[in-house]
Amino acid sequence: MSPRTSPRRLRRSLLSVAAAGAALALATPAGATDADTGLPPGSAAGRATAPAKTSAVPAETAAGWVAGTRSYLVITAPGDTSAARSAVAANGGSVFAHYDAIGVVVAHSSSAGFATAMRSVAGVQKVGATRTSDVPADAYSPTLPSAPGQSSTTLTETARWDMTRIKADKAWAVSTGSPSVTVGVLDTGVDDRHQDIAPNFDTADSVSCAYGKADTRAGAWRDVGSHGTHVAGTIAAAKNGKGVVGVAPGVKIASVRVAEPSTSLFFAENTICGFMWAGDHGFDVTNNSYYTDPWMFNCPDDPDQAAIIEGVRRAQEYAEGKGSLQVAAAGNSNYDLANKRSDSSSPNDSTPVNRTITNACIDIPTELPGVVTVAAMGNGNIKASYSNLGRDIIDVAAPGGDGAYGVYSTLPSGKYGNMNGTSMASPHVAGVAALLKSADPTATPADLRARLGTQATDIACPSDGRCTGTTAKNAFFGEGQVDALKAVGGGTPPPGRYFENTTDVAVADNATVESPITVAGVTGNAPSALKVGVDVKHTYRGDLVLSLVAPDGSVYPLEDFAGGDSGDDVVKTYTVDASSETAAGTWKLRVRDSAAQDTGRIDSWNLTF
Repeated sequence: MSPRTSPRRLRRSLLSVAAAGAALALATPAGATDADTGLPPGSAAGRATAPAKTSAVPAETAAGWVAGTRSYLVITAPGDTSAARSAVAANGGSVFAHYDAIGVVVAHSSSAGFATAMRSVAGVQKVGATRTSDVPADAYSPTLPSAPGQSSTTLTETARWDMTRIKADKAWAVSTGSPSVTVGVLDTGVDDRHQDIAPNFDTADSVSCAYGKADTRAGAWRDVGSHGTHVAGTIAAAKNGKGVVGVAPGVKIASVRVAEPSTSLFFAENTICGFMWAGDHGFDVTNNSYYTDPWMFNCPDDPDQAAIIEGVRRAQEYAEGKGSLQVAAAGNSNYDLANKRSDSSSPNDSTPVNRTITNACIDIPTELPGVVTVAAMGNGNIKASYSNLGRDIIDVAAPGGDGAYGVYSTLPSGKYGNMNGTSMASPHVAGVAALLKSADPTATPADLRARLGTQATDIACPSDGRCTGTTAKNAFFGEGQVDALKAVGGGTPPPGRYFENTTDVAVADNATVESPITVAGVTGNAPSALKVGVDVKHTYRGDLVLSLVAPDGSVYPLEDFAGGDSGDDVVKTYTVDASSETAAGTWKLRVRDSAAQDTGRIDSWNLTF
């Protein structure tokens, strides 16, 4: 895009890249902002550039292409599109692809009167241009993305902040997910050769849907940027001791490239192709960290945009009917999706105009029925500064990074780096959904959608008038931050059996502190295998002594760490024979710091009876 406020639709901003452990900082233009992300943008190298219009290419470079060729969706009754396809040919167009199951034809024409003529054809319900720019000549003979060379890494896996926020690090001790579960990454493509992605990559079900027609050639799914590879790593980077770990490191990843090369734009026909592929290939979950170009919001009173809404809606509905749950990023403009007033960034494939819009205009696919809409959080119970919001639109929230805290994940060529955005929040939720599906293979998309919300940790509104609603459900966080640990338990722990305290308690030098949990609804004595889950953040755990205090004051030692243990944090589950103790009452986690210099906090702890 041009260097003025860039109307990027990828839900992210690239901050830094690391190769073999070395960081490469990318410059940020002083004072610059990104119209879509709402973030201080990365350097120009962090974004694809797009011309205002596709440059004219001699017709002979690709059979069937001429300057002025545009793409259209022709919508008819599902089941048989043959009559509509015949009408396309009779009215100066050609059929590029068709999806009979949903009654959608992708047509190309260089005739300025094509849409008007097709709208008068009997049986045709809607017709709309999907672009305000020409279809590239590359559509007729797509260039395969190159296979990137790979760098090895000396990075070792750690429990990164985003994973601990959603308790993915604890979930891995229970389950890493099932290889029979597949998550489709609808994005810029994925580097399938990356050392952290290759073990979980599904080549057979990967494809390119750029231009709106499936390209099944080997490697067509590869990344034409870096965004999709980063997303894929957050979902399912392998737990192999190196690099990073994804939320669900045991599930499969398939790449569906919906971004076009050079522009990295995601047009409606590409998204439709992606959803149809997801449905037909049995994807359990898809991640969608983009909006459908060229319109940030599609308005039903515009005939072109109405066709885009209907075509993408039908494709999403088809995929969901085949068992696929769609998870999507809410967007990065700090925009209230429940109170739409204007849009100055569309169309982003030619010249944007200032538009007055209403709530009838929707961001797709994120605002389509059935799609899980994800807001981004920083490191804490805070909305990321850039994240879109919206009462009854945001479903759940997850870490997306903000400020000094980026989401660290995979990048092409064996590299790693940080990105911030709702693009980074959405794959955390897709990963949790994959864990849910792994725990309950019979779960429907509706089941998964409901469990993501009911298991989420409630986050109260801050002192911000835009955050309306309740602690249980509000405009900033929806139903709360997703919880991977609950997901691997197959659902919310039974009432009265699982108890948790997430209130932080500071641990000062040479001090002893306690965090209480009141147990109610459990009769009789505690079990002989009481589970005590502990998450203590500390910069030198050799200072720590941990104990469990029963309601009657009895003390059960958990661990006295060796003074020479210089590791950070204590994240583990202890088993205690507490069968002599009455279960009901107030239990306490006692943490003693026995030396100077290093401090920390009790982040959370829990009891499972």
